[in-house]
Amino acid sequence: VQLQASGGGLVQPGGSLRLSCAASGFASVYYAIGWFRQAPGKEREWVSCISSSEGSAYYADSVKGRFTVSRDNAKNTVYLQMNGLKAEDTALYYCAADPTDCWGSYEYWGQGTLVTVSS
Repeated sequence: VQLQASGGGLVQPGGSLRLSCAASGFASVYYAIGWFRQAPGKEREWVSCISSSEGSAYYADSVKGRFTVSRDNAKNTVYLQMNGLKAEDTALYYCAADPTDCWGSYEYWGQGTLVTVSS
């Protein structure tokens, strides 16, 4: 069972990135997939989640209107489209899977992908 987050990089303020969370060893369609981030010196922060059943999407207030989470069940992958990036979005981004819903304890975690927003 593995989650592989990718797509991070260096982007200028106002730019966009799309993160991918590829699942292997299990069908992510049956799991809620959450995105988290941790900035240097700060605690891990929940960013977004897409539920397993209806594919409902949830966002932290800090990213609402700028980030969009989606899933491609055929590819067993969840995406996080990030637009209007700000310096405060700089962090290591993780994806995680929970078999119940977006508000669980998250059973599986990926290794993280680094997003740096800087001019």
